[in-house]
Amino acid sequence: MGETTVTTLEGQDRAAPRPVARDRAGKGFLHRLRAPRRPRFWFEILLIAASYWTYSLIRNAVPEQRGKALRNADWIWRTEHHLGIAVEQSVNHAVNSATWLIIGMNYYYATLHFVVTLGVLVWLYHSHPGRYAAARLALFATTAVALIGYYFLPLAPPRLMNGGHFVDTVVVHHTWGSMASGDLKHMSNQYAAMPSMHIGWSLWCGLTIFALASAPWARILGLLYPAATLLVIVSTANHFWLDAVGGMLCLAFGFTVARVWYGALPHTLPRWVPGTRGAQMLPLKA
Repeated sequence: MGETTVTTLEGQDRAAPRPVARDRAGKGFLHRLRAPRRPRFWFEILLIAASYWTYSLIRNAVPEQRGKALRNADWIWRTEHHLGIAVEQSVNHAVNSATWLIIGMNYYYATLHFVVTLGVLVWLYHSHPGRYAAARLALFATTAVALIGYYFLPLAPPRLMNGGHFVDTVVVHHTWGSMASGDLKHMSNQYAAMPSMHIGWSLWCGLTIFALASAPWARILGLLYPAATLLVIVSTANHFWLDAVGGMLCLAFGFTVARVWYGALPHTLPRWVPGTRGAQMLPLKA
């Protein structure tokens, strides 16, 4: 009996891996595609450049439905009055009275949107390669779904409203502050204000920094960045408060896509993957 029992158990031990092997083989390409891997620098540069070019092309190809965009702006403005949050005009006029402040905001609006986002991507690439692809997917999905909003809800920014009495701060102060004002206005769709990707991108940056940065001051700055961006987009009359809500909803969608694809939110994935600096310090799981 004893010998028979031992032989049976040993046979079971030898047979056990076979279903697992078949299961892994069944996952195949999809499993490998989802697995975090070392990002390739030149591929990422080309991917980001091509993605932004495509986004800009599609965004600017959306028909500029001026009449509908202005009607939607009036509807947003009335809705905010009903909600008691229609203070954009007061903020716009108050900040515009401080010339040095509004000029600084114009340049903030035109530059940090790109500079900070690219900076966070570079930081993730170098310091969190295991989380980079998932975070990048969240950002790309956020941007992609925003295009749907631009198409189905053309919206004039407050500065272009009829009788809105908002100040177009770029035009008034003659600053290079917006692709949708002044000499550059014909290079951008002026009626793609909903959702606000200044908020979508800045909140992605802020949450990523807050979740992954080790220095307390950096985490605080991460939270302050989207808050400052919200003040800037309202002060310059480029967006309503509700445009910012639209940007937040797009970001929620982006993180949901990353969560479904990778099985976890970006910041919960391993920091390092095999083949990257620091991976040898972490035990590899089978």
